Amino acid sequence: MSAARDVLAVDLDGTLIASDMLHESFWATLGRDRAQVLKACGALLTGGKAALKAALAGAKVDVARLPYKTEVLDEIRRRRETGAHVVLATASDQALAQAVADHLGLFDEVLASDGATNLKGPAKAEALTGAYGDKGFAYAGDATADLPVWAVAREAIAVDVTPALKARIKTDTVTSVDSAAAPSGRLKAAFKALRPHQWLKNLLIFIPMLLAHDFAAGTIGAAIAAFVAFCLIASSVYVLNDLLDLSADRAHPRKRLRPFASGALPLQAGLVMAPGLFVAGIAVGAFAGPLFLGVLVFYYLCTLAYSLFLKRVTVIDICMLAGLYTLRVIAGAAATMTQPSVWLLGFSIFFFLALAAVKRQAELVDLVDAGREKAAGRGYLPEDLPLITMMALSSGYVSVLVAGLYLTSDAVAELYSFPSALWGICAVLIYWVSRIVMLTHRRRMHDDPIVFAVTDRVSLFCGASIIALALVAARLTVPVF
Repeated sequence: MSAARDVLAVDLDGTLIASDMLHESFWATLGRDRAQVLKACGALLTGGKAALKAALAGAKVDVARLPYKTEVLDEIRRRRETGAHVVLATASDQALAQAVADHLGLFDEVLASDGATNLKGPAKAEALTGAYGDKGFAYAGDATADLPVWAVAREAIAVDVTPALKARIKTDTVTSVDSAAAPSGRLKAAFKALRPHQWLKNLLIFIPMLLAHDFAAGTIGAAIAAFVAFCLIASSVYVLNDLLDLSADRAHPRKRLRPFASGALPLQAGLVMAPGLFVAGIAVGAFAGPLFLGVLVFYYLCTLAYSLFLKRVTVIDICMLAGLYTLRVIAGAAATMTQPSVWLLGFSIFFFLALAAVKRQAELVDLVDAGREKAAGRGYLPEDLPLITMMALSSGYVSVLVAGLYLTSDAVAELYSFPSALWGICAVLIYWVSRIVMLTHRRRMHDDPIVFAVTDRVSLFCGASIIALALVAARLTVPVF
């Protein structure tokens, strides 16, 4: 063993990584083996936190893609070059800690929780002093729980700590390490985790009101309440989905930058955000009436089922995405007490099936370019790309066909003074669907086609053209000669 003065002990959670292995293992287990989560809860009641960690230690956490703090890794490498004996000292379970140490190849020894002892705070301080003596090691930590360890350390290495916590460290030598994952930007990261750009999808709630030409104050107010409620509920599901998809997101070229996957936002925040947003959404949704509230809860249950397991089932995941889009239209009808026509529902199902297929097409294009054999967290293979592309095109064209059949119905003649202008909308939709599938094929598509559309000039022009044609159809009076 090296001399005490050459020992560097490094904490794992929050120090070496911008995450927490207990939460990592919990969400990884919940996404794949919910029965084991129940067993882990039983272990917590009977054996305490150390037993809980041991019960979750078998989770498939991809340690290679954890959000490691580069600055801490650099400090470890620098001290190893001077001959330091480096120890990973963590309250995480031994199995997960050892996996991290094996991956990095920077540690000479691992001290961790063993299922009986939770190696945190005083327990960690006792273990380190027992092995290296009082003041016989430097210790890198990040939280209040590390104060007892710093108190018996020769040197305190404070990683991303606040000035208030740093002032409480009772060690003669204190070295600060500030990483890019410091908590200063967490409010912005929390807002980003809500995915506000995805709220654009909830504008579908206004479609039944607009198509019915019902602009009464009460109708508009109910639609606005429904829109806000859907945004809150959808964000709740997005937070939950990001927590369940940590490994898959970290393997994705763009999704790895999401707040939870990147470590910009601690996983603990998700435990508050997800239920908090759900409760707020239900409270706001109550203002839109009981019928809408029923649709809102059904939407949440569907998205929950999608996040937990249906998104991994080939084809069903696409159908579910299309159904969730259509549910927004149904929710708008429920909030405004507008009867949705079978034509609207038929168009919505096929049109949104096309958009869901485009979303998967974009992911498969990335998969092919990366040379991977299977999409992370999905059930698709590279050879499925032509079939998914065909599904996107055919569904989009069928939706335009449904719209064309609707234009021949008696309802159109009653609502529009010049319905012939609506045929121009069909032409625009055929062009837009064809173009968006082509752009995806050419690697120019965002992960979500709707988000892409609002930033694409041609798509915005198509949208403006559709609105103009609808206004012409509704307002233009054709003189009779």
